[in-house]
Amino acid sequence: MAELAVRELPLFPLPDVVLFPQEVLPLHIFEPRYRMLLRTVMAEDRRFGVVRWDPQKRRMADVGCCAEVIHSQTQEDDRSNIVTMGQQRFRVLDIVRDAPFRVALVSWIEDETPTASSDLGTLATEVRQALQDVVELTAKLVGKPAQLPSDLPDLPRELSFWIGAHLGGPVADQQQALLEVTDTGERLRQEFQLLDHTRRQLAARTVLKDTFQPQ
Repeated sequence: MAELAVRELPLFPLPDVVLFPQEVLPLHIFEPRYRMLLRTVMAEDRRFGVVRWDPQKRRMADVGCCAEVIHSQTQEDDRSNIVTMGQQRFRVLDIVRDAPFRVALVSWIEDETPTASSDLGTLATEVRQALQDVVELTAKLVGKPAQLPSDLPDLPRELSFWIGAHLGGPVADQQQALLEVTDTGERLRQEFQLLDHTRRQLAARTVLKDTFQPQ
């Protein structure tokens, strides 16, 4: 696992929210401690860490994603609406302090360099096809047209992050697991299994719908 330089980073734990690199996350900042956090990061490098808080286990994840503030609008009552974008992933090494907001010592995480024998391109193509099938089958079931976004990432690593961020349903556990994987191929393989399982379920439902649909 490739881990890079260590630094201190303010943390923003969010219930069942898993931020992935290059994904946009809008936030409404209203708690006093997070207003202070926002003022602090805006005066520095505009970055803080988004970490999933598990309400059931009442604990914070060990791996999160750095968020960079790309737009901020503060209201008269000192509340703010901000738009952030996910950057590097990080691992929490230690909590430096808890007040007025939590600050952690973190190490950056990157995916391992693919081996010469790994065929990420083929794997990414299979994942993309499974995703396309899921979208088309869903559209057929609900009777509404749907298509993949035109800016769907081409590169395997970025595609794997995009899919992780856009899994549907209550899947925070699965998303957190995918965020923590440091092998692009392994992340894509896990996503293919999820998508293929969904594809098979949707295909079966489609057959039932076609079979019992009034002629």
